[in-house]
Amino acid sequence: MNTAILHTNIQDFITENLATDIMSVLLKKNTFNAVDNKELAEQIEAKNKCKDKLPTWYNTPSIYYPNKLNIEQTSSEKTAAYKASIVNNKTLIDLTGGLGVDCFFFAKKLTTVYHCEISKNVSKIATHNFKTLGANNIKTYAENGLEFLQNTDLFFDWIYIDPSRRNDAKGKVFFLEDCLPNVPEHLDLIFSKADNILIKTSPLLDFSVGIKSLQNVKEIHVVAVNNEVKELLWVLKKDYTSDINIKTINITKTEDALFSFNYTDEREVALNYNEPQRYLYEPNSAILKSGAFKSVAAYYNINKLHEHAHLYTSTNLVAFAGRRFTIEKQIPYNKKEIQRLQLTKANITTRNFPESVVNIRKKFKIKDGGTNYLFFTTDCNNNKIVLLCSKV
Repeated sequence: MNTAILHTNIQDFITENLATDIMSVLLKKNTFNAVDNKELAEQIEAKNKCKDKLPTWYNTPSIYYPNKLNIEQTSSEKTAAYKASIVNNKTLIDLTGGLGVDCFFFAKKLTTVYHCEISKNVSKIATHNFKTLGANNIKTYAENGLEFLQNTDLFFDWIYIDPSRRNDAKGKVFFLEDCLPNVPEHLDLIFSKADNILIKTSPLLDFSVGIKSLQNVKEIHVVAVNNEVKELLWVLKKDYTSDINIKTINITKTEDALFSFNYTDEREVALNYNEPQRYLYEPNSAILKSGAFKSVAAYYNINKLHEHAHLYTSTNLVAFAGRRFTIEKQIPYNKKEIQRLQLTKANITTRNFPESVVNIRKKFKIKDGGTNYLFFTTDCNNNKIVLLCSKV
């Protein structure tokens, strides 16, 4: 960490050159003696990465930025704020602290937060930024979080872990046993220091695999931002053996769409299937990832088009955690019927359908965009159909 970067004239240069091409900064003669152009370029590039993802950091003077890879790997402010809504009581330790975005939001909720980061440089950066941001109830330790746990006599209300999915031996990984640290291997140690554990994992981790790897799973949170699943959050409670509650959230600019269900009950829910009615519903990505294909139909009292289609329909319009459409026309899937629609532009979605969107566009010469929505799917009688829809 080069503290000269924090000098006022250098900070001013970074701010004034946020829109400057990075290569032009790198190629010119060194502007300052204490900071080389490569460091300046890294600060400019990293700060720009924070504009939408970490607006608090971006808009706070004298923030020191790590390399852009650290920014890319960290939580966004939106997802960090959601994590903070899960925890309670007074103390939490983050075993894999990184840049400290999650810790910053935990600290808004709890009395004391402990930040462990194995990289001494990243720990220094996080420590400086916490002070700059006024988060004075965060204690930082430049050491391995598991070793800190092993050696401390402290007991915490919560332990938070975001294991690295980059394994030096295996490259990018998704199974918990391949991540660093290996959480399943160290669960006994972790549970000896807290009754509640919160773990962030890749959205690609399968629920059944995660439940098998971890002990005492109480909740699984599926977090999406603007309909893109960003992370899974696993809440573990010591000695918990009851039903697992699945909570989904899709965070958008206008609302936070929430939907919850019981993991075990999902298998037992009775479904009603029906041919397309007046309205069509497409669940948001968090619900689709959660596998709540039966529970969502039962909760909203709507019918499913087909077991594998994950599209729903009803005669009367209902509130729904996802996209809602009015079905303007239903046609069988054949070339003549589609050509009769005379569409040159449409938004196309396929669900339980043998052809890809790319092939359909090519075959029928339909460009992307516009106000028409075409759903290529299979109905409850196993017929291939096309639904022409408009957004509600």
